[in-house]
Amino acid sequence: MNFTEIINQDKPVLVDFYATWCGPCQTMAPILKQVKDELGEKVTIIKIDVDKNQALASKFQVRGVPTFVLYKNGKQVWKQAGLVSKRDLITILST
Repeated sequence: MNFTEIINQDKPVLVDFYATWCGPCQTMAPILKQVKDELGEKVTIIKIDVDKNQALASKFQVRGVPTFVLYKNGKQVWKQAGLVSKRDLITILST
């Protein structure tokens, strides 16, 4: 499945633009796992390494990491850079 096919799913798709050297990104990793564990199959979470996917990061105007972008039916409905709490992510993904 390519990126376009992934974000065009019926369920919400959270894209995590991250970098391996980024401290806040490492902080977010277990939080994202908890969100996925709680929401299960109702959501898809994909991680994109900005160093390996510079063209994609540039296309989506990712200026800092981590940057989260939420898609519903292929449309971007939310975007935020920086740390996001588990509760906030679950609220955003569930609306």
